[in-house]
Amino acid sequence: MAMVSIVAIVLVGLLGLTGCGDDSGSGTDTLGGRLNGSGATFPKTFYEVAIYEFLKQHQATTITYSGGGSGKGRTDLQENVVDWAGSDGLVKDADRAKYKGGEFLYFPTVIAPITVAYNLSGISELNLSPATIAKIFQREVTAWDDPAIVAENPKVAAKLKGGITVAHRSDGSGTTENFTKFLEKAVGTNAGGAWKLKSGSTVDWPADTQAGNGNAGVSQIVQDTKGAVGYVDYSDAVATEMKFAAVANKTGAYVTPTLASASAAAEGAKVNDDLSYDPLWADGAASYPITAPTWILVYAKQGTATQAETLRSFLLYLLTDAQKLADSVDYAAIPASLAARAITQLDRITAP
Repeated sequence: MAMVSIVAIVLVGLLGLTGCGDDSGSGTDTLGGRLNGSGATFPKTFYEVAIYEFLKQHQATTITYSGGGSGKGRTDLQENVVDWAGSDGLVKDADRAKYKGGEFLYFPTVIAPITVAYNLSGISELNLSPATIAKIFQREVTAWDDPAIVAENPKVAAKLKGGITVAHRSDGSGTTENFTKFLEKAVGTNAGGAWKLKSGSTVDWPADTQAGNGNAGVSQIVQDTKGAVGYVDYSDAVATEMKFAAVANKTGAYVTPTLASASAAAEGAKVNDDLSYDPLWADGAASYPITAPTWILVYAKQGTATQAETLRSFLLYLLTDAQKLADSVDYAAIPASLAARAITQLDRITAP
């Protein structure tokens, strides 16, 4: 059966279940209640735009999203402080029992590149391999005219000068987790591997590096510091007109981060039963190798029928109409097949 048909059938059932639709001006909107969210800053711009558009149709409803980083979002949901959490990383198996609301569900929303943004005068194009990126962020390469960087950029070799300042996140961050997971995958962590700092939402960075809060904080350090480099989500990097490197992928091709190269990475990713998937270090010559996923986490059991209905309606909107808004704020929509699978699990959100 064609994917369009599958989505249409699912939507018919769910629209009846949630009462969701474009009720603007109809006077028939039955949604209400309040949904508070926190978490990943990576998709924050997308969520803000989607919330604004959704609330134009459902004016009796209040939805908030405060950001704070993936780690904060997961902790807040764990403690029942919020109704939904944004996270660029998955909950560790050892932490599942800590979630006071019981079973939770993953809903994928958008994808986007994580850029390696830099501040170098007179250099608008820069190539970096994963091995060189690893050495830069571990402070094994500390100058822009290091032979490893020069070898990858012969056309601008004469302009590569000065020391390198590394900027990274200070908060528990899904962007950090995905960036470091990429390096683990691409260059290895064993005795012969190039990445030695491991992966996680927080990392023990070398002492002579600079930390910023959120993607905006890292972006600001890079913009303010000549010779700086940092990992920044694509939306923030584009919005502030930062320069970012083309990164070598599995095929050896240097690929610039774009929405198209992120989509190419996501299309080939295997999706697990819980809707987790990993587009990092994906196959394909057109794939950007630091393409990050992000999810919304919610409890399957909600406290009231109104809460469950409003949450289902909001998530349905994110998986359908809001996908068309993604590229306007520099995110890529998730593959249609993944959105269809996410829609089918909306009816698992229930109330006593």
